[in-house]
Amino acid sequence: MNRQPHRTSRRSFLRSSACIGTALTLPLLRPHVLSAQTLPSDITAMSASQLSAAIRERHVSCREVMRAYLERIERYNPTYNAIVSRVPDDELLTQAERADAALARGDYWGWMHGMPHAVKNLSNVRGLETTHGSPIYAGNIASTDTLFVERLRAAGAIFIGKTNTPEFGWGSQSYNPVHGTTKNAYDPDLTSGGSSGGAATGMATQMLPIADGSDMMGSLRNPAGFNNVIGFRPSQGRVPRTGDVFYTQLSTHGPMGRNVEDTIRLLHTMAGYDARAPMSLRDEIPPYSEFRAEDLANVRIGWIGDYRGYLATEPGVMALCERGIDALTEHGAIIEDCTPDYDMDRLWQTWLTLRHWSAGRDKALYDNPQTRKLLKPEAAWEIEGSFDMPASQVAEAAVARSEWHTALNALFERYDVLVLPTAQVFPFPADVHWPTEIDGRAMDTYHRWMEVVIGGSLGAVPVVNVPVGFDDRGRPMGVQVMGPVGHDQEVLEFAMAYERVTDYLNRRPSLVDPA
Repeated sequence: MNRQPHRTSRRSFLRSSACIGTALTLPLLRPHVLSAQTLPSDITAMSASQLSAAIRERHVSCREVMRAYLERIERYNPTYNAIVSRVPDDELLTQAERADAALARGDYWGWMHGMPHAVKNLSNVRGLETTHGSPIYAGNIASTDTLFVERLRAAGAIFIGKTNTPEFGWGSQSYNPVHGTTKNAYDPDLTSGGSSGGAATGMATQMLPIADGSDMMGSLRNPAGFNNVIGFRPSQGRVPRTGDVFYTQLSTHGPMGRNVEDTIRLLHTMAGYDARAPMSLRDEIPPYSEFRAEDLANVRIGWIGDYRGYLATEPGVMALCERGIDALTEHGAIIEDCTPDYDMDRLWQTWLTLRHWSAGRDKALYDNPQTRKLLKPEAAWEIEGSFDMPASQVAEAAVARSEWHTALNALFERYDVLVLPTAQVFPFPADVHWPTEIDGRAMDTYHRWMEVVIGGSLGAVPVVNVPVGFDDRGRPMGVQVMGPVGHDQEVLEFAMAYERVTDYLNRRPSLVDPA
């Protein structure tokens, strides 16, 4: 990679008027002022931000939008299997007509007014099925909304169904015995990733304008990288969640988008303090209009890569990621190799302890012989890992996690962002549950091949996946961009600048009709 001499002073993020002026001249970043002549002829080709403006300005009706998306789902979902537990079409069209009537009388619900939306099948939508991808919960109808879903509903979304996920979200491959396997948007013979695989493929195939997801072990990042879209894991507490609000602090809900602007708009809707989630952050994410694409000149980027050979990576992954990031030096960015001052095997053991411990909440499913036989082996293994775990082991893991946070902070004193691959392998065949080896190195667990993402999760930092292109087989890949805890806006402003100087998001998949 290109290198520049080290500078001792850490560059602060800039919001100069010159930067603002440059950003606002760019098509994807300026406020949307639409006319019927400038809109894409295909409604589903509009970004979520364009679609929102088109609905608000009455260039398209909510019914037209719903009809366009339902027709696309009918055509392509049999191939890609991204959207499950669908609401009947006639019911959705009736809801769209109500949204049109509300708009006609001046009742505007919010930026998602009349917009079709499918929620990841680990979260509840009142009146819709929530299976968690498990036969144990097949037919389970939610009576309430998950907290962030309340906010999407208040913003005007119409819920058309759910997006597919692996069983209980365990694993970065979206297959389950209830709904089947979600396929990759760029090659339906390959995996979509996971656990927000249905969300990523649904957007990349234009069956959804935007999507929510959740992320414990890269579940917003890995499928985004595998499907050439944006996935953002917010700082822990940025998006409030109920349930165990004090101890379970590994996963978080977050937004995904076809571009950075859409991702920011959805984050603004999902984020914000709620008294039901006492550890949720109290500072606010501003609206998209207050975001400014970062000036890349003198931005200091720490390239972590594979932690100096610690991680096994498929041949071609590192080279593609390095080329993508290296291109930023042409715009004045400064890139240096770096690695945290930390024992990475200790970090993995910390991850295993805290992940197994969190799985203990499902022990009742394991103890019941009727439900245990319905658990996939990986889910049973996670639960078994919590058995007889002493409190001292959890306490030691908590200390180790805190020291990891300290190690990351030391790097953030030198670098504005830290970057590493989003996955250690390219998308693999959809009928393979998980890679058992990478470049000759055996994977000792079903998720070891995604070890690259645990640093962001254990650090509780904001992490965005941005694309870095495709290998010679057309398989997408992305990189993770991490910033300090609480600096979600700055990380996304870096992503805005990255999007401005690259064109990877413009390469859309050639979709396959069902056989």
